[in-house]
This record gives sequence, structure tokens and C-alpha cells, in this order.
Amino acid sequence: MRQGRTWVFLKRPGIIAHVAVGGPKEKEGPLAQDYHKVYDDVYLGKKSYEEAERQLLIDAVALALRQAQLTRDEIDVFLSGDLLAQNITASFAARSLGRPFLGIHGACSVSMEGLALAASLVDSGYALRVMTGTASHNLAAERTYRYPTEYGAQKPPTAQWTVTGAGVGIVSLEPTPLIIRAATVGRVIDMGLIDPLNMGAAMAPAAFETIMTHLNDLGRTAKDYDLIVTGDLGKIGRNLLLEMLHKESIPFEEERLLDAGLMIYHPEQEVFAGASGTASSATVFYGHLLNQMERGLIDRLMMVATGALMSPTTFQQGESIPTIAHAVTVERMEGS
Repeated sequence: MRQGRTWVFLKRPGIIAHVAVGGPKEKEGPLAQDYHKVYDDVYLGKKSYEEAERQLLIDAVALALRQAQLTRDEIDVFLSGDLLAQNITASFAARSLGRPFLGIHGACSVSMEGLALAASLVDSGYALRVMTGTASHNLAAERTYRYPTEYGAQKPPTAQWTVTGAGVGIVSLEPTPLIIRAATVGRVIDMGLIDPLNMGAAMAPAAFETIMTHLNDLGRTAKDYDLIVTGDLGKIGRNLLLEMLHKESIPFEEERLLDAGLMIYHPEQEVFAGASGTASSATVFYGHLLNQMERGLIDRLMMVATGALMSPTTFQQGESIPTIAHAVTVERMEGS
């Protein structure tokens, strides 16, 4: 059922398995206990960072299947995307999985884009079980979007640190306490910012627009949620989002508005303005937040994944940074 721009799922599709894996820096952060697997080597035993990123996703997929006690043949479709050209991490992982595959793109918003599409496929009856997830790797992203780390290029305080990790979930109508209630598909917002080292500022307006649309479509306020968590706005973007909410006199309790990019690392880990990357929202959501829901600490969560839809080519051509945000509401149901 559609309410405005928000999809409301009537058949109660739920998350029957959820897995987060993290790299060496992530396992030193405050969410270390919420990863289902962590790695000591940024290469994961592979010969390149790109292969390592692929292995992160392959491992998360295997762990999710094991958690759900499913074989890969019991997955109807795999939805995934990433930050590398041609979605190579997702498509090569799909090659290993061997199931029908839909590659999606939304930059760092792809985690909730995939979950919204997975819920819609299951709710409509077109699929019984859908797997969705994503991965990113700090050193692969640096080589693709900025400068190889070996160059030692200096960064401003507005820059963010791409997460090395992966997050995967399986959506089905089978009994589970983690029910996907609704999803709001964002629209592209471009405020004319051109600095690729200040993506938090570029993405904040998209987060604001999607959050407000989601609340208005459902007739809710922020107080109806235990937590609203954005994807990877970091310090700069979260502060701008709070300013926009205050300017519009929206009653938000700041402690209920968190950002995944500020949750993954300790301040002393020197990650500039916070975390980013497709694995930023994916690891926090499929790890820490869903673990908290299963423990009964969160009953209703809105996850808002944000993405900067730029490329190295558009940056070099002087284009501004289009952005987008997708929101998904998950509720904990007793007795499911």
C-alpha cells in the first residue's frame, strides 16, 4: 500500500537473518561486539583491496545463510550494490552466490534502498526470500574516489573515513520479531556543493527531506520512534540536519537522532568528521541496531541511509554533488 511517497507493507515482511562484518579498524571501535566476524588484515588474504572488499560481502552472505539455516538455492533473488565501478563487488559476490541478481546503485544509501526493494518484493509475493546487502573498503574507496593512501595526501577536518566492512540481511514472511513496516524512497537533492571532502554537508538536505516525507506520509512525529539513525552524515552533516530541523521548529530530541558515521569509531581513532561508505549504515544497522532490537532495547527504528551520487569523472568536470536518502522503518514485534 502506498501513502504519499511511502510504501507501507501489509504482510509484515521481516528480517530473518542479519550479519555485519568489520575490518581491523572497525574491530577497535565501540561496536566491536556487534560484528559477527572481524578481520585482522585489510587484504583479507587477497592480492588487492578490491578483492578484499568482495570477500567481505561473500563472507557476510555465507554467514547470513548459516544464521537463517538456508541453502543458497532457497534465496529467490540477491539485491546488492557498492561504490566501485560497475558494482563489481556486488556482481562478483553474486557470481559466487549463484542466484538471480539485481544490481542497484545509490552510493552510500544502497543499504536501505536494497532493504526497501527486498521488503516490497516479499510483500507483493514476487519472492519468498530476498537477500540484500553491501560492502565497502577504505583503501579501495580512497583509490577510486580520492588518492591512493600511499600518496599521503592531506585531508581537511570535513573529510570522512570509509568503513571497511559489509552488512547483509535476509527478508521473508517467516516468523521473526524484526518487522519491516514502511519505506520512503528518496528523491535526488542537489544544493550545489562541489567539495568531495565534505559529503556530510551535501547529504544533510536529502536526509532532512526524506525524514520529513516519511513522518508526514505516516502521520507521525519523531517522538513515535525510539531512534532515528542516519547513514553517514558525520559531525558536519548531523549538525546541519539538526539546524534544519530546529529552523523548521520540528520537535526532535537530539539523543534520539543518531548517525551511523559517528557510532563506528572512537574519537581517538582519527577518522576526521566520522565514517562513510556503503558499509557505514549497513554494518551499524545489520549489526548493532538489529542486535539492540532483538534484545528489546529498541522497539521502533527509522534507518535513513544517505548517499552522494557523484563519481570521479563528474568531480573532475566540476559538477556539483547530487544526493539522496532512503528511509526504512523496522519494528520489534513480541511473539513473532
